[in-house]
Amino acid sequence: MRQIGGVAGGDATDGELLAAHIAGDATAFAVLVRRHQDHLWLTARRASYSAEDAADSLQEALLSAHRTAASFRADAAVRSWLHRIVVNACLDRIRRNRVRPTVPLGEETREPRDPFDRYADVDLSLVVEKALFSLPPDQRAAIVAVDMEGYSVADAASALGVPVGTIKSRCARGRQKLALVLASVRVQNSDE
Repeated sequence: MRQIGGVAGGDATDGELLAAHIAGDATAFAVLVRRHQDHLWLTARRASYSAEDAADSLQEALLSAHRTAASFRADAAVRSWLHRIVVNACLDRIRRNRVRPTVPLGEETREPRDPFDRYADVDLSLVVEKALFSLPPDQRAAIVAVDMEGYSVADAASALGVPVGTIKSRCARGRQKLALVLASVRVQNSDE
């Protein structure tokens, strides 16, 4: 196996890879990114409104992590540090995109739901995703971290760089809003 910073790339810990990158190893950061790319992409996708925004945010986050690796304090796991950078990049993009005008879509026509229609499950997941994106970015990030990715409240607080109480309140407020949005969808579907 190829040596990275004096350590075999596949055998090196995340911390060793980051240290090798800081020391000038040209391949260590790439190995680190490949190791966590699936998780980081899912994080960016869940925290962004579109796949394009997720891809752009992830690229910005990885460039930022590459440039600022020397500022990493080993008080958290490297994966948590990368996660936090990705979430922050997504939130920054959402803030920048707010100044863009939006165009409302036309009225939808709805057809009766076939109980054996497998596409209805896809439709439901799209409704849930739309409801998730109706939340403010800070609440959505907290809910994604805790409820979708399974982080503990303490780990989510660490990853997002906020106090534990803030994560708890963001999750509680976000869940209340989601319940209202999804309840209105349920009422609309029962009226059809």
